[in-house]
Amino acid sequence: MVAMTTLPAPLRICFFGDSMVNGTGDDACLGWVGRAAAAARRGGCDLTLYNLGVRRDTSVDVRARWRAEAEARLPPGHDGRLVFSFGANDGCAADDGVGVRVPPARSLANAEAILTAASAWRPTLVVGPFPICDPTVDRRTAALSAAFGDLCARLGVPYFAPFPLAAGSDIWAREVAAGDGAHPNAGGYALVAEAFAAWPAWRAWVSA
Repeated sequence: MVAMTTLPAPLRICFFGDSMVNGTGDDACLGWVGRAAAAARRGGCDLTLYNLGVRRDTSVDVRARWRAEAEARLPPGHDGRLVFSFGANDGCAADDGVGVRVPPARSLANAEAILTAASAWRPTLVVGPFPICDPTVDRRTAALSAAFGDLCARLGVPYFAPFPLAAGSDIWAREVAAGDGAHPNAGGYALVAEAFAAWPAWRAWVSA
């Protein structure tokens, strides 16, 4: 008699966030999300990726749209999961030049509302905001990244902070300077993808 092999259930993962989730600036159109997902598939994970990154989205925008977009892609009975990454756009200057687009306290309130609902519904991970090589914005983003880390620790949601890695990377800075002044190209995204793919919380999801 041939033994039956139980294969892992197909996994659907929605990535929500901004242009860094979208992979803007990457000539290969993969970003860190596409590279991490591709590595997981090469490792044997039956993974369907939904990249739901939107350029210029803030925590306000993600809070308004994530649930409906996720429910359309993660029907009952399927192993669906969620990854969120946002925040850098919150700290950019407001369109009228006065203040920032989303004040830090509101960013944290949005994040808490998103993650409380999301983690109660589906397995959830958080990737912190990314630098854009603008000193003023990056100072705000670094502080928000740390605050998001504290929030996730309180909520019991795993948190991966790419800010120190990207901010200290020569290739990230070179590619941002050579590109649109905010986004890296393939090298910068590959750097983050490699670190994210090795993160134990992600590995626990995708390891065959």
